[in-house]
Amino acid sequence: MSKAFKLFFAVVVLPLVVTVGCAHMPGGIAPSSTPLEGKTYVELGEATGTDSAVYLFGLIPITGSNTTPDALSDALASSNGDALINVTVESYCQYFFIVSRVVTTVHGDAIKFQK
Repeated sequence: MSKAFKLFFAVVVLPLVVTVGCAHMPGGIAPSSTPLEGKTYVELGEATGTDSAVYLFGLIPITGSNTTPDALSDALASSNGDALINVTVESYCQYFFIVSRVVTTVHGDAIKFQK
């Protein structure tokens, strides 16, 4: 191999490979997303919602915010539920060279309150 190729590999290719990756961060666990005391409800089944944001160089936001309430709203909208029980939240980051993505996921069992 020529010196130019080795230099190109060491300066360009190797750092790009090293900077690609993923990080996973556990979130929280809650019995419900809203108080249930004195209310009757019907379980609708499992619901999952996500929200994410994309960043340039890990600092400059390209898309909107990444919030737990938006992920919760997404889970409720997908299930037509009023609230979630057995709620878990987790976040993870994906790194692609100069672009990164942060994702928040909310899992739970959707419920509908009876009137």
